[in-house]
Amino acid sequence: MNHAALYSQRIKSEAKRLGFLSCGISKAEFLEEEAPRLENWLKNGMQGEMSYMENHFDKRLDPTKLVPGAKSVISLLLNYYPEEMQREDSYKISKYAYGTDYHFVIKDKLKALLAFLQDEIGEVDGRAFVDSAPVMDKAWAAKSGLGWMGKHSNLLSKKVGSFFFIAELIVDLALDYDPPMTDHCGSCTACIDACPTQAIVQPYVVDGSKCISYLTIELKNEIPAHFSSQMDDWMFGCDVCQDVCPWNRFSKPHREPLFNAHPELLSKSKKEWEEITEEVFQEIFRKSPVKRTKFSGLQRNIKFLKE
Repeated sequence: MNHAALYSQRIKSEAKRLGFLSCGISKAEFLEEEAPRLENWLKNGMQGEMSYMENHFDKRLDPTKLVPGAKSVISLLLNYYPEEMQREDSYKISKYAYGTDYHFVIKDKLKALLAFLQDEIGEVDGRAFVDSAPVMDKAWAAKSGLGWMGKHSNLLSKKVGSFFFIAELIVDLALDYDPPMTDHCGSCTACIDACPTQAIVQPYVVDGSKCISYLTIELKNEIPAHFSSQMDDWMFGCDVCQDVCPWNRFSKPHREPLFNAHPELLSKSKKEWEEITEEVFQEIFRKSPVKRTKFSGLQRNIKFLKE
């Protein structure tokens, strides 16, 4: 077995030991297929107020501009599918935000994987990314054979569905590269049909400015009134397109204690959410991604749903 194959094998078994669902490796090169897609998406204003999507266009598409001398992109998936869900009569929170902010959880695992690489192989230079830099996570994971891009534009895996986080290590080490996976959406349009705001404007294209996740998290101004009957009780994020996807019947509960929900998050009714105080907000969401929207943002969303 050559060095590249041996190192790749070791990386994958260490990733598994660290708790990652799966690990795939692709060559660090310009994302040719993604370039025109991203350009059109931005040109059509589908980023809404997410102006940061317009920055670093070249870096988004070329990992060698992020990590000089980059040769490989190691893509990793981490399951977040919860065992226990919120009660039925509640305003809803996206499942990825039930527990501790994934940035912290994954960053530590990635650092451990990079340290393992350096211990095993020696001089390896690289950087860890958890959607905190202009890296096209889903494109790299698809290129690495971890799944395919579904019609809802999330990465889908035949084995586990789509309730997972994606992260990368970009390293200056040549490795064995995995082939991409074929598309298994077929003629299914469940996600397109179910989207409450018709944000999936055509297969594989999501208008970010219409997406409930964008409206409840990224949008800093008031939510436009015409969405008032379309929010499906989501106060932070939205899982509709994933919940209806047939592949998610293969989702299994995660085994990461840090992703477990605060008991109050699961037990609160709509009325209790409407009366939430800043103190209780800070207690329930102390280390949660929900802090991104702040207490005032969550209040805005609840008020909009209530009206």
